[in-house]
Amino acid sequence: MTFRWLARTLPFTAALLFAQDPKFSTDVRLVHVIATVKNASGELVADLQKEDFEILDNGAKQEVAHFGRQTDQPLSVALLVDTSGSTAKDLAYETTSAAKFLNTLLGESNPADRVALFSFNYDIQQGGFTRNYTGLERQLKTLRGEAGTSLYDAVYFAGKALEPRQGRKAIVIMTDGGDTTSSRDLTAALKSAQLADAVIYAVVVLPITNASGRNTGGEHALEFMAKGTGGRTYYPGINAQLDKAFADIVRELRTQYVLEFYPKNVPLTKNPFHNLEVRTKSESLRVSARNGYYGESDGPGGSASDKISIGPERTTRKR
Repeated sequence: MTFRWLARTLPFTAALLFAQDPKFSTDVRLVHVIATVKNASGELVADLQKEDFEILDNGAKQEVAHFGRQTDQPLSVALLVDTSGSTAKDLAYETTSAAKFLNTLLGESNPADRVALFSFNYDIQQGGFTRNYTGLERQLKTLRGEAGTSLYDAVYFAGKALEPRQGRKAIVIMTDGGDTTSSRDLTAALKSAQLADAVIYAVVVLPITNASGRNTGGEHALEFMAKGTGGRTYYPGINAQLDKAFADIVRELRTQYVLEFYPKNVPLTKNPFHNLEVRTKSESLRVSARNGYYGESDGPGGSASDKISIGPERTTRKR
């Protein structure tokens, strides 16, 4: 009788002993989030305080450890200019508008702010991070349109260049459409930007307004990347609208909030990508911020550093 009772209860007891409790993270890593806030009329809101924000990491509410505004931290901007063959006709106008953007951006900014110019067609060319507006303007004037479009590669390498830099980071893309010659895909490009904590602003220049002549698939990909990093997508024509789009980006960059937190008691999944929700306590305000970051997971290795392979290359030349 005793033996039969033990035989029946041992499997149940063993199951209890080996059952795994849900895993939660208490990470010492500081997660960095850039946010912009607009009211119901679409106007930027610049006077919020730390206590006005809430952050959810995989659904778990987090405490904002550090809070700041736009000029508290230096800004690094990677300006990506599409020089593929399709841009050749309007490239001079586009680079002139980009030069105005850089002049405004660097003219009254934090002395630590820096810009690096990337140009991309079938290949990627990158300049160093600098405050030398004259040098950047000179680089813009030398650009010529030719060949294919390696947009995803350009975003990927911009993210890699921005990743080790301190402070706020942004990728501003000026292009007329999609990707034709990249060796990396949309997912790799977005991951690189997210690992760098960079906000993407896409300026899709529309010399052709007819939908049948546009690369709508490419436009949707740009919207996806911008939204995933808390940025925006603009659709100006080759006119004053392009200048206005760049002016809007400058205003957003100067009206950003910096929110940082240490993840605590976050439910882990097998996916190292943590879903983030950033909101204010006022339902009338809309927050733009990245939708997640790469951190701890409940899978093999237990962290993003063990699971994510971006590749060893540091050059911006395509292979």
